[in-house]
Amino acid sequence: MSQATERIHELVDKLNQYRNEYYNQDAPSVSDAVYDRLYDELELWEKDTGIILSNSPTQTVGYKAVSSLEKVRHDIPLLSLAKTKQVSDLASFLKGHGALLMLKLDGLTVKLVYENGRLVEGSTRGDGEEGELITHNVAAFRNVPLSIPYKGRLAITGEGFIHKSDFERLKGTLTGSDGKPYRNARNLASGSIRCLDAGICREREVSFCAFNVLEGLDEFEDSRDSRSSLLNILAEFGFDTCPAIYIPPDAKADHIASKIQKMTDFAEFKVCCVDFDMPIDGMVLRFNSFSYSATLGRTGHHYNDGIAYKFADDTYETVFRSVEWQTGRFGEIAPVAVFDTVEIDGCGVSRASLHNLSFIKGLELHPGCRILVSKRNMIIPHVEDNLDRGSCQDMAPKACPCCGHPTHIYSREGDRGRTIETLHCDNPECGSRILHKFVHFAEKKAMNIRGLSEATLGQLFRIGALKSYQDLYHLDRYRNEIIALEGFGEKSYENLIASINESRNTTFVRFVVAMDIPLIGRTASRILDGHFHGSLRELRLA
Repeated sequence: MSQATERIHELVDKLNQYRNEYYNQDAPSVSDAVYDRLYDELELWEKDTGIILSNSPTQTVGYKAVSSLEKVRHDIPLLSLAKTKQVSDLASFLKGHGALLMLKLDGLTVKLVYENGRLVEGSTRGDGEEGELITHNVAAFRNVPLSIPYKGRLAITGEGFIHKSDFERLKGTLTGSDGKPYRNARNLASGSIRCLDAGICREREVSFCAFNVLEGLDEFEDSRDSRSSLLNILAEFGFDTCPAIYIPPDAKADHIASKIQKMTDFAEFKVCCVDFDMPIDGMVLRFNSFSYSATLGRTGHHYNDGIAYKFADDTYETVFRSVEWQTGRFGEIAPVAVFDTVEIDGCGVSRASLHNLSFIKGLELHPGCRILVSKRNMIIPHVEDNLDRGSCQDMAPKACPCCGHPTHIYSREGDRGRTIETLHCDNPECGSRILHKFVHFAEKKAMNIRGLSEATLGQLFRIGALKSYQDLYHLDRYRNEIIALEGFGEKSYENLIASINESRNTTFVRFVVAMDIPLIGRTASRILDGHFHGSLRELRLA
């Protein structure tokens, strides 16, 4: 960051501090003359550099409110990265190429687009292909440049987050949409970035750190192939960039581990006089060379030029009681652990997936044993270990819990040559299998029928309204029966029908995903979409 850019940040911070002292605390620490002098200096720097930060006191921003968040397609998909919890995997990943080790900030990924030196669009990552427009909120962030000296088109990605100290100050006064206090800084950041009223977002102290350049800066030929150099250029434009450290091509696991600790200390301000206190849940290792990154391609889920190192999740001890079995749409019967309720991140957790029979055997589970439970990524409950190993009990049912059809155990080879055993119901008429096919059909990634939950589908099956997907589009035949259902009424019925009718206007990809063809998910559906020019007729003829 240049001296001019540093001075702009310094002046903005100082002036905002003085404004707060004057207007909110009635205890100014400087005279009006000093404030005016610094204000005039900031105006000169902004005019000279073309850099104006969103929280600059020279800007009288009117914070906007919108009625809803519009959808926006990402021309360049904002995909995830592969993940690991082993430092040795990071060393193996290098394969003789230098990389940047960056903080994995715990917030919400945001994309910013600039044209002719002005911010024109802000959006969330969403599902990677489609996000939500949050341009109205970006001006309410603490540190995003609204104006930059670069006049070409520039698209960057970064993380919107809330500093831990700010979260601690705010959490006691705010509640989420469920009426409960926010459990962590990430949830508050996500809700704030996506809120409809920018004035509310402004009060939440959202910060932004850039970590990647998607478009632009092509004229910087000497720097264009270096991720670190481009991040330095962004810093010159006034952006805060994600803290990073270079990892040499031949780095060993112990060297990387020491750098991870150094970066963690930096995020927690243990080695600095400045209060960074950034919320992180791991590190990201990404190749420094853009040209090399481009040769590695991508999967439907992630780019292959980087890997995320996740910190170990906190574990909590509880007592395992039993297994519940749930038959899915393809016949696999999934085991779910039931255990004494344990509080994690402010939520009571009493159930977690056990994946398959091999996972249960590996843990040597039996009723009454003490287990360790976590919330992976602070979202998904998971059984991590059994503290009372030594006597695994066979808890697999001999008959499907839904239809009573005999169950079968199937084996397949998993990672590293391990055998994975799964329990199945082979009855194609099994009610649970059919119900879950309809659940999949209505999901957001498929036909996206809002409000058509598994519970509602179950009620529709019980009154005989559903036998095929087509029946969903003729529920008017059962209008009176549906209105009479528990939890329904005239308004609920009308909302359901409206949502179903909206789904008639769908895309090729969503329709093919909804058809649930084996091995054809969203990635393959997008390939078919391109090959058949978005025509279902061409697909049928093929």
